[in-house]
Amino acid sequence: MKTVIIGSGNVAYHLAKAFTQNNIEVHQIFGRNEIELKKISEEFNIPFSAKKLEDADFYLISVSDSSVEQVSELIKKEDALVAHTSGSLPMEILKGNYRKANFYPLQTFSKTKNLNYSKIPFFIEAENQIDEKSLFELASIISENVETSDYERRKYIHLTAVFACNFVNHLFARAKEISDSQNLDFNYFIPLIDETVEKIHHLEPKSAQTGPAVRGDERVLKLHEDLITDEEHLKIYQLMNESIKKMYQ
Repeated sequence: MKTVIIGSGNVAYHLAKAFTQNNIEVHQIFGRNEIELKKISEEFNIPFSAKKLEDADFYLISVSDSSVEQVSELIKKEDALVAHTSGSLPMEILKGNYRKANFYPLQTFSKTKNLNYSKIPFFIEAENQIDEKSLFELASIISENVETSDYERRKYIHLTAVFACNFVNHLFARAKEISDSQNLDFNYFIPLIDETVEKIHHLEPKSAQTGPAVRGDERVLKLHEDLITDEEHLKIYQLMNESIKKMYQ
């Protein structure tokens, strides 16, 4: 398929990289941010444009959720296959008389972080079995972990990902605020973070829980609350401990 990737953000960057690393030709990368498009173009030798969308067989829309519908209206080729990469939007968000699909990689993407694409789960959905098979085969060139998924299932995959990734990373950021406030090197905590994540490769998360809340150690909980001077940190600390307590009651 003659392929165009639309977007210049983290997901578009990594999909362009994954495609080119696996000898899947990308004929154009298209978007609004010419500076970022040029960087991707130069790194992966892909033609780019911020003005003219090339004719293609397959358009892969990798933009923010709020922009997917508007961007999809730019595609006028009626016999094209068009997929977006969102985990939280239905195929029907795509507005055009073309074949619609979803091509969802379950991962957190940052341009500066290398990834092993073969381990990333991809979830595929399409309006017909022929396109579903085509996209399944395409994703299988990149990843060892490809499945089909309808929108109802994908919504819950995305929700779980927010808990497992976005919320956890936010707690890392809040933890660093505390360590910075006391001139503690955050690198002290990296082995602890690594072990916490490593444990759930071998244990159910519920079985791996440690800390004062699961032990019911009210003395330590009170000590910590007295140390916290930031109102937002205190709310998070109390909310998380209450949630832990309820899970193990």
